[in-house]
Order: sequence, then structure tokens, then C-alpha cells
Amino acid sequence: MESVLTETVALLDEAGAPALTFRALAQRLGGGVASIYWYVESKDELLDRATDHVMGTILADIEKLPHQDDPIDALREMALTLFDAIVQRPWLGAYFMRNTDVQSNALCLYERLGQQTLRLDLTALQRFHAVSAVVGVVVGSAVDLGQEPPQEVLDGATTREEFLGRFARTWRGLDPEAFPFVREIVDEFDGHDDVDQFRSALELTLTGLRLQAGT
Repeated sequence: MESVLTETVALLDEAGAPALTFRALAQRLGGGVASIYWYVESKDELLDRATDHVMGTILADIEKLPHQDDPIDALREMALTLFDAIVQRPWLGAYFMRNTDVQSNALCLYERLGQQTLRLDLTALQRFHAVSAVVGVVVGSAVDLGQEPPQEVLDGATTREEFLGRFARTWRGLDPEAFPFVREIVDEFDGHDDVDQFRSALELTLTGLRLQAGT
């Protein structure tokens, strides 16, 4: 099973979920398609198990983080660790926590995040919403950042800054009465840093949690 999951993850890293077929995996393993069915019943199960295989590594990294006296600081460090991992493997975001009957590592990671909220004065519902919000910000931002750039950027025909600059120029020409917000933030959008944008969203979430807990 270990070799099946290792090769599955390698295939997903190279070409994403659409490229994952039992035939392609069998070719990498040097066997027949039927042999894959000894380990999993379907592609969905294979994706869930491959995701959890990677989550085991992420969980190990999180458990190595130094203890933080402040649970908000601990949540931040955990979130950043998860974010960095999903940026490198955007396909993870689609399958994280999809089936916790199979994904025991993902469930343990979710538990580690939740345990930090047990150190705060919150209700059970507030804890649930807090961890959901942190996971949502992390996974959503990481998947978005991990997407391939437009083809013209990949081809070198233009740079990321020039690509964004096209939209910025259009936004600057919009009617300020109809689009006051867009006109206000266009200079910030033009050439913005995606990681900085994620960190700001995370801090906004954590600041709200701190205020809710009264710390």
C-alpha cells in the first residue's frame, strides 16, 4: 500500500487529479490495473487515502512546532504550516477532510487545531466556527495561490505584474460613482503579493477570534 500511495502522490504532484487513472498508476508501479483493486475500491478512495498519506507528513510537522503560551499564536503557526503544504500541492485542498473514515491524519490535524480553541473561553459552536474559518481561509487561499498562472505568463509572453496591470488599468477607468470600492483599492491590487494577502486574511480571522474569546 505504501508504494501505491507514494506513486499516487507523485502522479498527482506532476499532473493533478485529472491525470490519476488506475491505468497510469499501474504503469508507474509496473503491474496490471487489477492489482490496484487489491488496495482500493475506487478512484475516490485512492484520492482520499493519498491525501491522508500527505496529511500524515503535515501533521508530523505541526506536532514538531514549539509550544506557544498563546493559543492564537499556536493556531497561526499551524495554519501557516498547512498553507505552505497545500500551496505546494493544490490538489490537496479538494480532498482535505472529505472522508474522515479514511482520512485519520486529516481528522487528527483538525483535532490539533481545535484543541487550541479549548484554551479559549468559547462555546462549542464558537469553537466549531473558529476552526472552520481558519481552515477555510487556509485551504481556499492555498488552492487559489497554487493554481497555474495564465498560459501567457507560463510562456513568458508577459509577467504576472504586467498581467495584473491590464486589469488595474481597466479598473482605473471605471466610473468612480458606480465602482467606488474598486477605484479605492486598485493601487493595492496592482502588483499585490498573494502570500501577504493570505496572511492578512488569516490575521483578520484570528483577531476576530481573539476578540470573541475576550483575550
